[in-house]
Amino acid sequence: MTATSNQQAPAPVEEVTLTIDGVEVSVPKGTLVIRAAERAGIEIPRFCDHPLLKPAGACRQCLVEVSAPRNGELTPFPKPQTACTLEVTPGMQVSTQDTSPVAEKAQRGQIEFLLVNHPLDCPVCDKGGECPLQNQALDHGSNTSRFTGVKRTFPKPIKISSQVLLDRDRCILCQRCTRFQDEIAGDPFIDLQGRGGGTPGYEVHGLHAQQIGRFDEAILDYVGGTEVTDDDVVGPEGTPSVVSATGSNAGTVGPAAVDVSGRPFASYFSGNTIQICPVGALTSAAYRFRSRPFDLVSVPSIAEHDACGSAIRIDYRRGQVVRRLAGEDPAVNEEWITDKDRFAFAWQSAPDVLTSPLVRDEETGELVPTSWSEAIHLAAQHLTGAAGVGVLPGGRLPVEDAYAWSKFARVVLGTNDVDFRARAHTAEEADFLAHRVAGSRMDVTFADLERSPQVLLVGLEPEEEAGSIFLRLRKGVLAGRVNVTTLAPLTTRGSTKMRATVVPTAPGAEADVLSALATGGGEHTELAESLRTEGAVILAGERLAGVPGGYTALLKLAEATGARLAWVPRRAGDRGAVEVGLLPGLLPGGRPTAQAQARVDVAAAWGVEELPATPGRDLTEILTAAADGTLGALLVGGIDLEDLPEPELAERALAAAGAVVQLEVRRSAVTEHADVVLPVAPPTHKSGTFLNWESRPRPFETVFESAQLSDAKVLDMIAQATGIELGTSAVAEVHTELAEFSGWDGPRHDAPAVTAAPAHSLSDGQAVLATWRLMLDSGRGQDGEPHLAGTAHRPVAMVSAGTAQAAGLQAGGAVVVSSESGGLELPVIVTAMPDGVVWVPQHSVGSSVYRTLGVGAGAVVALARAASEVH
Repeated sequence: MTATSNQQAPAPVEEVTLTIDGVEVSVPKGTLVIRAAERAGIEIPRFCDHPLLKPAGACRQCLVEVSAPRNGELTPFPKPQTACTLEVTPGMQVSTQDTSPVAEKAQRGQIEFLLVNHPLDCPVCDKGGECPLQNQALDHGSNTSRFTGVKRTFPKPIKISSQVLLDRDRCILCQRCTRFQDEIAGDPFIDLQGRGGGTPGYEVHGLHAQQIGRFDEAILDYVGGTEVTDDDVVGPEGTPSVVSATGSNAGTVGPAAVDVSGRPFASYFSGNTIQICPVGALTSAAYRFRSRPFDLVSVPSIAEHDACGSAIRIDYRRGQVVRRLAGEDPAVNEEWITDKDRFAFAWQSAPDVLTSPLVRDEETGELVPTSWSEAIHLAAQHLTGAAGVGVLPGGRLPVEDAYAWSKFARVVLGTNDVDFRARAHTAEEADFLAHRVAGSRMDVTFADLERSPQVLLVGLEPEEEAGSIFLRLRKGVLAGRVNVTTLAPLTTRGSTKMRATVVPTAPGAEADVLSALATGGGEHTELAESLRTEGAVILAGERLAGVPGGYTALLKLAEATGARLAWVPRRAGDRGAVEVGLLPGLLPGGRPTAQAQARVDVAAAWGVEELPATPGRDLTEILTAAADGTLGALLVGGIDLEDLPEPELAERALAAAGAVVQLEVRRSAVTEHADVVLPVAPPTHKSGTFLNWESRPRPFETVFESAQLSDAKVLDMIAQATGIELGTSAVAEVHTELAEFSGWDGPRHDAPAVTAAPAHSLSDGQAVLATWRLMLDSGRGQDGEPHLAGTAHRPVAMVSAGTAQAAGLQAGGAVVVSSESGGLELPVIVTAMPDGVVWVPQHSVGSSVYRTLGVGAGAVVALARAASEVH
């Protein structure tokens, strides 16, 4: 797991020398005075300033005294200057509050001004104890106040969303929140309102109240279609304000970008505004009034929801996690995380978390608690006594646990029937992962994405599937360094915010476009040429597995253009699973199962005479074999049946298997079929390492010391019960073994060679299905967080104007998308996309594609106007 990257040395930067409080400092040209002071170890108080946001000079707290050379003489500026907006110049002299009475007086006056209307409700404010305003009022403010009037007040709080609450009377108008949403996330859902005075109904004590608020018809003339009232926002006549939902505001909000309540709010990154708010104006509905900072224990960790490996901070109290914050890691997520990473942690302590082993009672057929020794004994008995075992560990494991699963399958069970891909998958994808991904080092990084002249996205929607990638790409695009192109069936809101060029591509046609790009581009010659420029990058998502010939064409394109290629899965454990060999044709470190020397190397490292050479089955083949009785048992990890392309096949397989042993954190649909259930620790109760999409190791430590066991420890105990020493009980032991698998220089797995499928021939009323998972959907990782669920995008069906006309559909109406298995009824959004294609969310409330339709992306489905729309 060694991390390297092909990065060019940065060009020399011109430096400027200045003096701050008598200290000579040299910094790059263009540096702000406040950053230069930080370099010198000098603190200048600030509220609006943030190193990742554009300068605003909104709070005026960083005032300093400045002199600069002019006509050969050092000339003072006539007034104090804001250090967060002023760039350094040669010979400049800066005096901060530490050396200048002028600067000190200016800063004290600004603190006094900020406190004029601030409610001073620190005893009940969530920010109390970690509030910059508190701290700076103590360090740089006055001990008396000249204000004797009545402070302005507002009804509180406003629901910015179901997750984010706003106390307007605490706001100091620093605009950090609005700048983040506009500059970083691209979701300007709140802004300064009532500016300049004269807004009827928003006058407070005779003064016009400038305030932060969400887009509201009463303030910004934000006119929409469907009207949704909100009792939390009172209009001029004392009636609930109307919030636009759909209709003419589609250009502002974007298709399907209202949340489930119908509000024009749909940002996946809104929680960052809470964290960077320097006062208690923005708070989390889930955390509000739950704790004080000095009651919390903080532990750095890594987010477990996607393959980005974002740094987080876990705060807990009395053994319960109460909040998660973004960690600072400039190489990965900088200081931002998705709302899913921030708020979706309740699943690890949900009421259905398993606390003791369960075994099925032979007489009653019910699962009953038992001792660890009995459960381990029965699990070993079931697995070693079965005529073949299929191993399905899932894709959410840290590297150490995934390695234990891989070793257990080969050494204890003697099988290569193992597959981590609890999702749509193909043999072509397995060949691609074994050939190109396994054993590879860091070739593309987050920093590379920020500088790449051309990034091509294939089978990947970064805003939905890898939020940190989306933010980095958008940052590079706004800086004018990056061009993004995506092969997709429609222009999503994320693509719009990245200013991406969309190559309209029907599901299944990606292979043809990739092949054309490899041979010159055809109608996309300019894109083909841009991929040949130095630094060009191709990001391929796991959804490309559903496209016959997709990975074959992808490899040919990378070879033809020289563009660097990276694979981006959705789950945190997928990249590590590939590395440790959780595929039927792969061993740890990129060693092909079919290679005799590879098997000899791994067998020697594991201390066994030989390893199974018979090619293994993939997940679908394992389930099919279990359903027809070919396999006698299943060993199943953290798998949600709704993620599988054929949930009904999985249920038949679990019911037909002679024995099912499950390792799981919580009860699930698999538990209902299990003979032995062994509880394993969630990420907060163990240490480990996630390998992110870059191949960057992301280690995390135990948050709660408890008796809960990791997968690796449980598998080691089962192995011991069979008389085999697996050697995975301790993380250090696993790391020692993993180090032996680096540096495989033997033959790699053969590259895939699959022909692209022909285009579908559609009849009237038919369309090709496009679908992918939304970031916030019906996944079990979001259980227990209703506030977050309220911000999920509403499920809709998207079609082109031509498709809508042919099927008799109307925008705002409803459509039934159906197959032989069933149908989905969803609201219709008409947007620019290829004719003959319909997009629906894969697993949202009211739109579970695999379960209801029994098909996936690229399949032909029928479209019909919903019965409620027919008159």
